[in-house]
Amino acid sequence: MNEERIDIEKPYWDQSTYQGRALHFLTVTNPLNLFVGAERFEHARDVVTKYRKGDNLKQLGITEDELWKCKYLYDSAYHPDTGEKMLLIGRMSAQVPMNMFITGCMLTFYKTTAHVITWQWVNQSFNALVNYTNRSGSSPIPMDTILQSYAAATGGAVVTALGLNRLCRSAPPLVGRLVPFAAVAAANCVNIPFMRMSELQNGIELQTEEGTKVGNSKYAAKKAIAAVTLSRILMASPSMILAPIIMNFMDRKQMLRNAKWAVVPIQVALCGICLTFATPLCCALFVQRVPISVDDLEPEVREQVLSKDPGLRTVYYNKGL
Repeated sequence: MNEERIDIEKPYWDQSTYQGRALHFLTVTNPLNLFVGAERFEHARDVVTKYRKGDNLKQLGITEDELWKCKYLYDSAYHPDTGEKMLLIGRMSAQVPMNMFITGCMLTFYKTTAHVITWQWVNQSFNALVNYTNRSGSSPIPMDTILQSYAAATGGAVVTALGLNRLCRSAPPLVGRLVPFAAVAAANCVNIPFMRMSELQNGIELQTEEGTKVGNSKYAAKKAIAAVTLSRILMASPSMILAPIIMNFMDRKQMLRNAKWAVVPIQVALCGICLTFATPLCCALFVQRVPISVDDLEPEVREQVLSKDPGLRTVYYNKGL
């Protein structure tokens, strides 16, 4: 009896439910993958490559659970389009440790102009590196677009932070501590649409349930970019709101009066706890492959879609991350 083939190109968990998406992203963003040795990564790539070419579980000498572990490990380190090993700090598994350090420092060093410029620049440099590392292999983002987006997001974040710092000089200390969050939110509102400008201009690809391309929609692109921007802002909000509230409370109670050195480690730890859960849970807020009614598309796009399949009622687009 032939073994039933497992579709490892789709996530293990049901992506139509929030729980399934959350479990998927908890696995994808697992920071422990950063400590996996080269031999295990090579083994995972070997297993995935051979299974895709037709080998079965018996030939590979593994169980279904082991196959899925290899697939998720492979996905954590290798580019989905090119198959090349990705830069370590640009991987999804590096999101939590990198962001907890950067966010902790942004929340600690926010009062002087030099500190604001330095840490907003570091944050946007990391974002640009992540965008470059995870760029599409089939239709890569041009380098000039990445650089323009990087410059615009950095400028937007710095201007927002410095402007709000000036306005909040006489405000309560907690208000000043929340300025970095406003700057990050503003940067996301600039960076993500800028990076995906081609989709706003030409439309995002629409597919049938089976994956056949039937057109492009600017309306769907706007929805996708809005959803990603919102999820990125919400992803940052627990650490950038909760940590300042806790630190402000500790300041008022003078709990760190004799331990000023502990401010940065505590901020980083608080951010790490928040981001460990906020990153996968906010990535899971929206379905990755979004269904949209043909009736909701632009008239010309609807006409194009129906000309290819008059009975089609629902199409799908990839939201992005």
